Amino acid sequence: MTEKDPRNKTSPLIFERSQPGRRGTAVPEPDVQARPLDQLLPASALRVTPPALPEVPEHDVVRHFTEISLKNHHVDRGFYPLGSCTMKYNPKVNEMTARLPGLVDLHPFQPVSAVQGALKLMWELGEMLNEVSGMDAISLQPAAGAQGEFVGALLFRAYHTAKGDPRKKIIIPDSAHGTNPATVIMAGYEVVTLGSNAEGRMDPAALEAALGDDVAGLMLTNPNTLGKFESEIETIAELVHDAGGLLYMDGANLNALMGITRPGDLGYDIVHINLHKTFSTPHGGGGPGAGPVAVKEQLAPFLPLPILMQNEDGSYALDWERPTSIGKVHGFWGNFGVLVRAYTYMRMLGEGGIAETAKAAVLNNAYVSARLGDTYELPYGRGLHESVFSGAFLKQHGVRTLDVAKRLLDFGIHAPTVYFPLIVAEAIMCEPTETETKQELDRFCDAMLQIAEEAAKDPEFVQGAPYTTPVRRLDEARANRQPDVRFRAD
Repeated sequence: MTEKDPRNKTSPLIFERSQPGRRGTAVPEPDVQARPLDQLLPASALRVTPPALPEVPEHDVVRHFTEISLKNHHVDRGFYPLGSCTMKYNPKVNEMTARLPGLVDLHPFQPVSAVQGALKLMWELGEMLNEVSGMDAISLQPAAGAQGEFVGALLFRAYHTAKGDPRKKIIIPDSAHGTNPATVIMAGYEVVTLGSNAEGRMDPAALEAALGDDVAGLMLTNPNTLGKFESEIETIAELVHDAGGLLYMDGANLNALMGITRPGDLGYDIVHINLHKTFSTPHGGGGPGAGPVAVKEQLAPFLPLPILMQNEDGSYALDWERPTSIGKVHGFWGNFGVLVRAYTYMRMLGEGGIAETAKAAVLNNAYVSARLGDTYELPYGRGLHESVFSGAFLKQHGVRTLDVAKRLLDFGIHAPTVYFPLIVAEAIMCEPTETETKQELDRFCDAMLQIAEEAAKDPEFVQGAPYTTPVRRLDEARANRQPDVRFRAD
């Protein structure tokens, strides 16, 4: 922004608020003899010049960061229909429990005997997640869905290696999340990609042809990334198992199934569960997240160390004696604060509430799809909890999906996922979740329909959006490749 930009007057930088001598805290005089730093640290550890830090009072710091937070869009400010990510509202009771002194003041180096309450919470959370997923054992360690995927792939390898047959390939569908093929490669496997059929689902005949004694298994999200339930899943599971492989489910879309049906009952051997999506813990901003991995009994010996155990006397312990384990995958025992939030969410909902959540998510998506489907094409039809629209019809006016996404920001609505999955031209992937009201869904649909009308009548206007955000359209490709975060005093 330039000096003449009025936004500089209302939102000065923290360094522009700075004045020499201002302080935000007052530290009492020490009651011990002070010693110069050069007597405590080697010269190589000391700065030649003081750090360029702003000198501001506390209230200026608070106001600065409050203003910044209002410039960003987040789930507490408005609708966030980001497809395939389940960006639902986070109930504040989750934050209250995560901040209870008895939980927030714990330290991971405390002995097991001093943290029995925390271990009990983790044990009960694991049992609830096993029940929801239909699995037998679980690790709460993985820090995110992508790490959960990686753990799943390592479990593939450990299982087959233990049988003396490590195998070489993992099959994924062409609609898979981008992390799936990356995970396969990181785990040392070859990727085999299968095309979706006309309904946007996996073709069992194509799968059968691709299976062989060198295939470790199949990674298949259900509902898949198009929002479609894999209706042939039992046949698919049988084919994979008959070939000696394992079936893994990316749990990104579990919000459509929880309490209704269970991955374990459908034939899955492994599933990772995104607590920072499905179970309503804060999502985005770089973390922390949690992606617990639940497995069938035959895979339990390979889970990451340590394994949380319940003793016969009802106490809890950490079991490190698992010689076939894939090893530790996270510092300490997982992102505990996220686990507390998910535990609170599940206990507040109860078994019936979890099922109602899934039903409401599917209903909300059905409503949005019905309102928008006559304008924005649905190449593969309506999905369960999310649908993938196409903005290809707007190209006749010179307007692209990216322009629609940018224009939505002017309505105070975060854009859906765009240009993914790749098998849909000008994709607009929308997941409304269960937490949005009909009024908010109507506001979103009205905005989408208005943008389509604007594109036909005044395409240049849509191409120039957004108009009301703190910054306009940026060169995103350049920003990604040439980030410039240096502070300039001038």
